[in-house]
Amino acid sequence: MKLLEAGSAAPGFTLPNQHGSNVSLAEFQGSQPVVLIFYPKDATGG
Repeated sequence: MKLLEAGSAAPGFTLPNQHGSNVSLAEFQGSQPVVLIFYPKDATGG
């Protein structure tokens, strides 16, 4: 995945929520603000 710059659009993706239902980023587009935080190498030793 190429690096994103601050303020640029995030790539589309779908992930399970806390209830196991799939949620797509596109479902929120234009309806409410969304803040995404990416943690590179989260939970790894490097």
